[in-house]
Order: sequence, then C-alpha cells, then structure tokens
Amino acid sequence: MSAETSPATSTETSLEISPGTSEIPRTDPPLAADETTMLRSFVDFYRATIRRQCAGLTAEQLRTPHPPSTMTLAGMLKHLAYVEDFWFSVRLLGNDPAPPWDTVDWAADHDWDWNSALTDTPESLTALFDGAVAASERILDEVLGQSQNQSQGLDQEVARPAGHAGHGGRVTLRWILVHMVEEYSRHAGHADLLREALDGATDL
Repeated sequence: MSAETSPATSTETSLEISPGTSEIPRTDPPLAADETTMLRSFVDFYRATIRRQCAGLTAEQLRTPHPPSTMTLAGMLKHLAYVEDFWFSVRLLGNDPAPPWDTVDWAADHDWDWNSALTDTPESLTALFDGAVAASERILDEVLGQSQNQSQGLDQEVARPAGHAGHGGRVTLRWILVHMVEEYSRHAGHADLLREALDGATDL
C-alpha cells in the first residue's frame, strides 16, 4: 500500500479500517513484563487508540477542528506518521526522511504535516500512518535483535543527534520509546475530545 498522499475526491469517503473488519484490534499492555516489552506495548496500545478514534469518519469529519483549536484528526494521523519516521528512521538510524517528508519545506510551513492533511483522503492518511508504524516496528526488531539482550539495546544512542533544546543531544532508544508513549498519549487525549465533538463517540 502506497504511503503517498493524494487529494480528497469525496467528503463522504470513510476511513478504511481493514477489509471485513469493523474495529481496530487493541491489546492492553501487560501488567508485568521486561522493560522493552512494556514500552513497546504501551506505544502499540496508543497507536491503536489513535486509529480507533479516526475509524469510520468521513473525510469532512477528519478535517473538522473543535474551535478554538485548529487541530484535526486528519492532521493528527499525518503528524504521527511523521513522528514515527523522524524518531526511528531519521534520528535513531540516521536515514534521510522517507516520502513525503523528504520534499517538505518546513521553513515555509512548520505545520505542513497538520495543514497538508486537510486535502488528503482518509485512505491515504491511513496508509501513510500504517506504513510508518510498520517501518518503525521493523527498525525496532532489527535494532533490538542485534543486542545480546533487549535491555542493552535500549541504551543504543541515536545515529543523528540534534543540537536544539528539548529534543537535542544524543538520546537513547529508551528515551525515544518513553517519548513516543508521551507523544501518543497526549494526542490520544486530544483525539478523545475531537471524536466526541464530532459524533458523540466515547470510550474508544
């Protein structure tokens, strides 16, 4: 499935979950597990939560904000796809950004991920997000599989450090996974409010 986006053709197109499936599967994190399993389980849980909050909505609903905020569920899906590529592929492995991020002029629009999502179809947003998550999981399997044990793998430093405050320096994979829990859980809270305002759905 292509990760590239395309202009929306109909505001009535619903977000595809998967053929013949009416609900996004989600597994609760274990009550007791090693550190790596626990961190990855929480990231996976919140990834699924975001997908549930977006499932079944039309293109128009996905791009509808809840004033005074300009945040939308469409923008959130695209932003989180970018976050996946940025932290696991670009920062951790040192790769160049994947499409569509490789051609973005962030200086012209530092919120390009949020803004450009307003002309994307639900299908393309889902494909972009799911593709980014799958790529991150492959990277994690590879990086952690190269270590003698997974706890040591969490100590691996990023190949591409950053100099700015907050997310600067040579952080570790452990830091990235904790940050991803923070990033996803914060946006899951936003998504709760957006979805309820759209159609009254709660406890997704």
